[in-house]
Amino acid sequence: MNIIEGNEKNFEEITSRGNVLVDFYATWCGPCKMLGPELEAIKDKVQIIKVNIDENLPLCQRFGVMSVPTLIYFKPDGSYEIKVGYMPKEVILEWLTQG
Repeated sequence: MNIIEGNEKNFEEITSRGNVLVDFYATWCGPCKMLGPELEAIKDKVQIIKVNIDENLPLCQRFGVMSVPTLIYFKPDGSYEIKVGYMPKEVILEWLTQG
């Protein structure tokens, strides 16, 4: 699957399907840059959306994003979980399979 750049126009449509991982990031954020290759490595297992916090403030406010990177996993049942900070791909995959 491709990694999609998320915004207010496409966010609801994509996340409503479930099994979607949203990465709230900033271009100036070191840990966000480190997370990029980890997400690239798992993109075949989960749909990934990257949301630039500097361009999508309403989405950040809606989900209470205060630090980056913030990852939100939208589950198939419609619920979601939030984790903050850098994680290696193994930890991300473990998190996604727990839910």
